[in-house]
Amino acid sequence: MAKRILEAMLGERQGDGAGIEGHGHDRSAPAQRHGMTGRMNLSGVGLWSSQLRYGNPEEAAEAAAELDGLGFTALWIPDVGGPVLDAVENLLGATEKTVIATGILNLWMNDPAEVASRYATLTHKHGERFLLGIGCSHAPLIDSTEPGRYRKPLAATEKFLDDIDASAQPVPVGNRVLAALGPKMLRLSATKAGGAHPYLTTPTHTAQAREVLGDGPLLLPEQTVLLTDDRDKAREIGTDWLRSYLALPNYANNLLRLGFTEEDLSSVSDRVFDALIAWGDEDAVKSRVQEHLDAGASHVCVQVLTADPREFPREQWRRLASALL
Repeated sequence: MAKRILEAMLGERQGDGAGIEGHGHDRSAPAQRHGMTGRMNLSGVGLWSSQLRYGNPEEAAEAAAELDGLGFTALWIPDVGGPVLDAVENLLGATEKTVIATGILNLWMNDPAEVASRYATLTHKHGERFLLGIGCSHAPLIDSTEPGRYRKPLAATEKFLDDIDASAQPVPVGNRVLAALGPKMLRLSATKAGGAHPYLTTPTHTAQAREVLGDGPLLLPEQTVLLTDDRDKAREIGTDWLRSYLALPNYANNLLRLGFTEEDLSSVSDRVFDALIAWGDEDAVKSRVQEHLDAGASHVCVQVLTADPREFPREQWRRLASALL
């Protein structure tokens, strides 16, 4: 399962236009912190990218600098192994205004005291542009290397946060968010973090998450997109990618709560495909992003799928910048 997720994410190589309505943003200060209990102020549209995390670091830095200039308010990177904070440092050094966010830092693969210390070093050097997303990942991924390690994800997340708070240089509560799908983790996101970063969800889930979180906390959903009007091509690119994630219990259970069926998930039905992947032209993507914002999202991070996940989709990113920013 771990190999399937890596392949879905990375392929074989593992290593002022028509803006969004009602959610303009000030590029001079995309993120602000207001003390230990304040929250980072993140709005607008960002990008979620495995290439920026696992691709060539020099190309990642070059791409990040361009994306910073285009106006994306945040760049999100995953963590399925390896030195994720080195990648954060690389992107912070390449950018001037854009927030760099972990989506997410895997709590099973990182030491909380070391994370807190490194966070302090990076923010001292680069300013308050690092949003620490923390998550408990998935049992099939974690247990693949150490069977039985993945236990009680809610309690493990709370302990990780407590250990960060007990460190010499705690990460401000408002500068961290949690990977959250279900109501218990969402409530923890509101009380012990600055908000939630749901992955592989729908605008309906965004509305439900906002109701659980309340008005204050950040709600930062990821939205996967395919820039093609050809359904067959969209299906060719997206079906196997989606199947890898639908096999994970955390995502499957969330979708079942939203009203999808076991058959939807096992067959990757058109219903679930269209709900989770916004495919079509830029207007289709813009419409889906707006649905999330209307449902209560503070910010939406867009993940672009292409036929070759090893390549940086820089042309698609430019197209989205013209349409969304």
